[in-house]
Amino acid sequence: MAYKNLVIVESPTKAKTIGRYLGRNYKVVASKGHLRDLPKSKMGVDIENNFEPHYITIRGKGDTVKELRKLANKAENVYLAADPDREGEAIAWHLSHLLKLDPDAENRVVFNEITKDTVKEAFKEPRKIDMDLVDAQQARRILDRVVGYSISPLLWKKIKGGLSAGRVQSVALKLIIDREKEIRNFKPEEYWTIPTKFKKGRSKFEADFYGLSGKKLKLENEAAVKDIMDRIDTNATFTVKDIVEKERRRKPYAPFTTSTMQQEASNRLNFRAGKTMMVAQQLYEGVAIGGGTVGLITYMRTDSTRISPTARQAAATYIEDTYGKNFLGAGQRGKASAGSQDAHEAIRPSDVTITPESIKDKLSKDQFRLYALIWARFVASQMTDAVFDTIRADIEQNDVTFRANGQRIKFEGYMKVYKPAQSSKDNYLPDLSVGDDVKIDTIEPTQHFTQPPARYNEASLVKTMEELGIGRPSTYAPTLETLRKRYYVKMVAKRFEPTELGEIVNNVMEEFFPQIVNVEFTAGLEDELDDIEEGKRMWVSVLDEFYSSFAKDLDKAEEGMEKIEIKDEPAGFDCPECGKPMVIKIGRYGKFYACSGFPDCRHTEAIVKKIGVTCPTCGKGEVVERKSKKNRIFYGCDRYPECDFASWDKPVGRNCPKCDHYLIEKTSRKGSQVKCSNCDYEEDLVQ
Repeated sequence: MAYKNLVIVESPTKAKTIGRYLGRNYKVVASKGHLRDLPKSKMGVDIENNFEPHYITIRGKGDTVKELRKLANKAENVYLAADPDREGEAIAWHLSHLLKLDPDAENRVVFNEITKDTVKEAFKEPRKIDMDLVDAQQARRILDRVVGYSISPLLWKKIKGGLSAGRVQSVALKLIIDREKEIRNFKPEEYWTIPTKFKKGRSKFEADFYGLSGKKLKLENEAAVKDIMDRIDTNATFTVKDIVEKERRRKPYAPFTTSTMQQEASNRLNFRAGKTMMVAQQLYEGVAIGGGTVGLITYMRTDSTRISPTARQAAATYIEDTYGKNFLGAGQRGKASAGSQDAHEAIRPSDVTITPESIKDKLSKDQFRLYALIWARFVASQMTDAVFDTIRADIEQNDVTFRANGQRIKFEGYMKVYKPAQSSKDNYLPDLSVGDDVKIDTIEPTQHFTQPPARYNEASLVKTMEELGIGRPSTYAPTLETLRKRYYVKMVAKRFEPTELGEIVNNVMEEFFPQIVNVEFTAGLEDELDDIEEGKRMWVSVLDEFYSSFAKDLDKAEEGMEKIEIKDEPAGFDCPECGKPMVIKIGRYGKFYACSGFPDCRHTEAIVKKIGVTCPTCGKGEVVERKSKKNRIFYGCDRYPECDFASWDKPVGRNCPKCDHYLIEKTSRKGSQVKCSNCDYEEDLVQ
């Protein structure tokens, strides 16, 4: 088929969607990601010559380059339509070099959403490749290459092979380890509460001890509780001394940025950051609906909450038509955050009238769940506040004050579409007036101890990294994945726990490369990359300034870093092949058993942890804890491969009373529950 215009995008799905919109005069093809990059086998950066990068065609991409050159030679016009961010701009620039296109040609096309009107409008206004954007991406790539390829060989030589260090990765690891140190050093403090149930007539309600003579009092020990209890006559009445009623409003959340989307997908959908971005990419590039593929959301790498006037108007019309005019709010207009690298909108549906339920049968389960989250968050952001009636009652006897708090939803507002993840139930309070008498139904003094800070999960770590200015939207997911792949951290109950290896590497980094693991320094570098993008600084000068101090640290490390021996632990049994003692070693995926006679004997065994449960599939083997290649814990039968039982969730050793399938332990932010692996049966976990 003859064509006049060649359009190059990154992915085949995106090519298919855009091709449908542009018509027969356009041929749309995919580069399938980057085609040119720094070599893997060496640093590929000439530090002495203004950090000149030596780019090569990526191995295995030669045929793609050849095909694209052939297609470009046939076309009158070649358009480069990679994603609208720094990385997309760099891909377009590399393509321009490989295809020998005019560097001043206006052949760069960008769009924030893949819809017919947006794509067609974008092709009416192509522009030159933005070299400030390219330079910002180049600076990041070279900066990370110089850090990684300078420090990693030192770690191989002084600790063990296969290790790596990175500019953002090392700071993220330090955050995890600093939190672990807080937990280890935490000293629990005792405190008490006196939860009490009162009754007025037939109505019962809950209250907590507040203080004495109207002043708040903290109960630090049992003696203080005894003093309070001695003042209380449980058979006598209490009097309602004070009532405060207020109306409280809760504003809707802003629409998603990359970071907030990753956090909410982790909390609500149990998605890892990498999975969230993969599914979001599918929704952005296009999903087969009706007669063809449709891009369902705007570009998913953004740190802006800005919404276009057109999208706001479309949402307003939808809200008014669907829920009524009283649900239409002024709208969270949002803004680009300080240091925001792109002029993108927030993440939102491309067409708000395409509701999640209307296309549920066209989407995979994961696509539907993420699209529903994005859609609801956006629609809610344009709705009215939720309104609550709150009541606070102080109840007294002998100067002892208890306080009851209650609230009822007066008007749902945005919560009709998007409820907060930790939305508490309304606490019912009966009609109370000052002077009313109430009686105690139950009173139970309870001892507590303060808890250490929680380990980071994906959501809280991404949130912290964003708040501190470490990394940018495109870097969060790959950074966390690298920490797991290097076995610097492991996931325990869906939270990051540093490994012994991770702590060794962090100690070395803190001693010899304090700037690299310094939060303020790393955040400052991100700001300098933003300055390059905005044309305020030259990329070579930023790199030169960084390297002048980094080179000194590198020289000190070369001279002063001593070899660290990671000692093998005795396994406590002998090798079944040669009889020599087995030891525990640390490998790429964690600890494993190995023969101490290596290399003469190469016998190894996986370390499996029995959980005391018989396999629910074969009934003969025992269920053991294993690790996937991505270092994620799962549970399988120890008779594998004879028995293929496997479960991401821990079996509890009992069967469901409803359907007789095995029960599993599920952990979430709210705690642990026992659920059926097959039906909807669930019960609280008894510790």
